This record gives sequence, structure tokens and C-alpha cells, in this order.
Amino acid sequence: MKSFFSDDGLIFLSGDNEFLSHMTQFNLRGSIVAIVTPFKENGEIDIEAFDRLIDFHLENGTNGIAVCATTGETPTLTKEEDAFLIERTVSKVNGRIPVIAGTGSNSTQDCIDYTLKAKALGVDAVLVVGPYYNKPTNSGMYLHFASVAQAVDIPIILYNVPSRTGSQISVEVALRLANDFDNIVGIKEASGSIANVAALIAGRPEGFKVYSGDDFLAYSTNMLGADGCISVIANVIPAEFSEMMNTSLNGKAERARTLFYKYRNLMDLLFIESNPIPVKTALAKMGLIGEFFRLPMCPMEAGNKTLLLDEIKKLNI
Repeated sequence: MKSFFSDDGLIFLSGDNEFLSHMTQFNLRGSIVAIVTPFKENGEIDIEAFDRLIDFHLENGTNGIAVCATTGETPTLTKEEDAFLIERTVSKVNGRIPVIAGTGSNSTQDCIDYTLKAKALGVDAVLVVGPYYNKPTNSGMYLHFASVAQAVDIPIILYNVPSRTGSQISVEVALRLANDFDNIVGIKEASGSIANVAALIAGRPEGFKVYSGDDFLAYSTNMLGADGCISVIANVIPAEFSEMMNTSLNGKAERARTLFYKYRNLMDLLFIESNPIPVKTALAKMGLIGEFFRLPMCPMEAGNKTLLLDEIKKLNI
């Protein structure tokens, strides 16, 4: 394997044919829930509640499940708990919809190890966040994802969320990765920038998926040609959000727009405090999980909680 610098300073790799993976087309579109991790009061994972949530999504038209992602409080989970939740999701879903596992890390080797484990557990794809805290250069960002793509022959969805990680997967780097690796199949774009979404859609290779990482922007990005959303609000209104995604993807803009405006305020309120605090509070109110968190996540402030629960009551959820 050889490395070389392009004119703009980015490092690229070249070598034998094994550098590029040959993946079947990854066709997941629509509403992909970033599922929460329910806990018991003693801090243990609530397995019965987790199973109940998966059934809730299977019954209500969710198109895919992302487990052990940001909304799943994955920074508070042990490696063993990560593996348990991934295996449980794959077993419970039993092939009915795709399962995506969050396997990102700020250590490239750890990311590879987590991704290999997720593949062995049977997931359909992995969601790999940009390395957090380290703040890599564009060259380092490229090499991080290149190393993962070379090491594990599984569909990889990049996850750009600079508000969490402190660094950006630039549009240029994302598109170069998409062109260089067949198994880098999409990106969850959560920068909040419609301009980034438009640039990704305009420049992407055929088959590369662009998912909104922001519920509030998901309708708009679908209108630009995106492929759906890896969503927080889908935890609470799976049927309605799935309808909003699929109508906006299928040219039924008026119906999608009606749903957007109906749930617009709820989308905002689910981020009135750090995710997943509000969404777990809402699910607890719905009787689906207990209202328990792992520190540093904690219960909502009283005033914010009142605003959220009043909106849920108003919407008759």
C-alpha cells in the first residue's frame, strides 16, 4: 500500500484491488430511528423496555434502526453492553428492516475493532462518527475512515456532527471517501447546514446516500434530493415521521409539509436540552420506558419538562 499527497495536501492511498471493497447496493431510505437505550432505576439496561421499543418501531413503519448511536447514550455504555444491544437488536428485528450499529471512536484502531465486532454480530451497516476531541486535519479525517473501510467489508455511513465532535467531516473529504471506497455508502449530515447537504447531493457518486441528522431539516433536505433521516423524533412518533419521510421522498410534498408543521414545535422541544434527555422523558410519559439516565445525563429541568409534556398532550401522543 502506498500513500501520496494530492495538490491540496490531502493524503490518498493506493495499492492492490483489495483497497476497494465491492459492496452490494445499499438502498435504505426513509425514517431510520436512532433508538434510545432504556435503563432501570438501578442503572441496568431495561431489556424488556428495549424489546418493547423495537416492536413499537416494527409495528409503526420505521424503515431502519440505528442502535448504540448518540441517542442511545452510547458514551455511557460498556463494550459488553454495546455488543449486547447490537446482538439483541439484530435478533429481535430478524431481518425485517435494516439494523445499523454506531461504532465510532476517536481511536482509529478501536473504531476498527468495534466495527469488526458489529459485523460479526450481523448488522447491515455501521454508523461511524467523525473522531471526537482529537480534531484531526482533513488528511487525518480521510485516513481514519480509509483505514476503517479497508479493514472491514461492511457498508459504512459517515456521521458528521461537529457540535458533538469538535471537528467537521468536510464535504470535500466525504465525497472523496465516497468515490474511493465502495463500502462507504452514505453520510448522516448533522452540521445543520443546508448548503452542506446540497453540496453532498450535487457531488455524490451514484448510490451514495445522504441522510439528514436533524429532524427539523429532514423534510427540506428530502426536497433537495436526500434519502431520509436518522432521527430522534422517530422514537416518539414513528408512524407519523415515517409517513413524513416517505411522502417527501415520493413527491407528495403537500402531505409531508402538513406533517412537518404539525410536529415542528415537538422537533424543537426534543432538543431543548441535550439529546437524549427530552426524548427519553417523552417516551417515559408515553409509558414505553422508565425516566432513567446515566450520568452525566440527568432528568429535565422542571420548566423545560412542562413545555415538552404540554406539547405531547396537545398532540395527543
